[in-house]
Amino acid sequence: MKLSFESAKSLASLNTFGIAACAEQFAVLSTREQIPDLIAQCQEHGGAFFLGGGSNILLTQDVAGLTIQVDLRGVEIDRDHDDGIRVTAAAGENWHAFVMTLVNQDVPGLENLALIPGTVGAAPIQNIGAYGLEVCERIDSVEVLDWQAGTISHLSAEECHFAYRESLFKRHPGRWLVLSVTFLCPHPAQWQPVTTYRELAEALKSADDGNADVSCRQIAEAVIAIRSSKLPDPRRIGNAGSFFKNPVVSSHERAALQDIYPDIVNYPQADGSFKLAAGWMIDQCGWKGRQAGAAGVHANQALVLVNHGGASGADIVALAHAIQSDVHDRFGVTLEPEPVFL
Repeated sequence: MKLSFESAKSLASLNTFGIAACAEQFAVLSTREQIPDLIAQCQEHGGAFFLGGGSNILLTQDVAGLTIQVDLRGVEIDRDHDDGIRVTAAAGENWHAFVMTLVNQDVPGLENLALIPGTVGAAPIQNIGAYGLEVCERIDSVEVLDWQAGTISHLSAEECHFAYRESLFKRHPGRWLVLSVTFLCPHPAQWQPVTTYRELAEALKSADDGNADVSCRQIAEAVIAIRSSKLPDPRRIGNAGSFFKNPVVSSHERAALQDIYPDIVNYPQADGSFKLAAGWMIDQCGWKGRQAGAAGVHANQALVLVNHGGASGADIVALAHAIQSDVHDRFGVTLEPEPVFL
């Protein structure tokens, strides 16, 4: 089955920043039967740029060559395992819709990651995480198309070499195309809610008054409420969610910063290091709510850069560099962007 290509395709509606850019040649991968033609086309053109939900990219120019939007669909839930429920989702599934499907099917485990934009296929690449959970903690395996070998295989979670907002796929862009992801979720009777994140715990306590055991639906609803109160809807104002990673520092570095900034927001990590709140540092540098032309920093969450309308990728990059410079000058910490710059 052949792919259908379109020339000079506008990508403005296909990236959540709403950046105006065009793809030289654009096609949608919607069925697995198109994979042989996809391989042939990529071999002929020397590769392709793969697009999911467009929520973790910053387009700084038009895209030459082939752009392929991955729109493979399907979710399978297999409860017949003693160690948990295996859920396999195709790469093109909308992430939030997928999470809520599991909540509705009484499959707990991913509720902390509700309302994160993007697709299932992008989740392992970025190793998305929020409110005390990283997706790698629930991933059993990732089905990939290996461009070098020309074969389809499954990589275990260990083989994906996950780290904070990192993975094998992110370290070697273009080597693998994610086709589907299999998650291992706990059976409801064995599920333990993840409520260690302070803001989430407070929201659950306020809603429940401690009178009942928390459910995965309550966690999902609390996460949705928190995210909705702080993060702008990309359909209304262009953004890619959290733009910078929360930097991780040693205990010595954290102590030195606390001597100068006693209120610096930080979270202890299992390995003895500390994660600093990038949004807090950006706010302390006076960036929250500021604009630089059509680009700006969101008024409710300093970690989010926004396109107020008409901003180019270069405008967002310039704003990001200015913020990085100010944070480094004040705190001696280098902020790393989360989105992939193209």
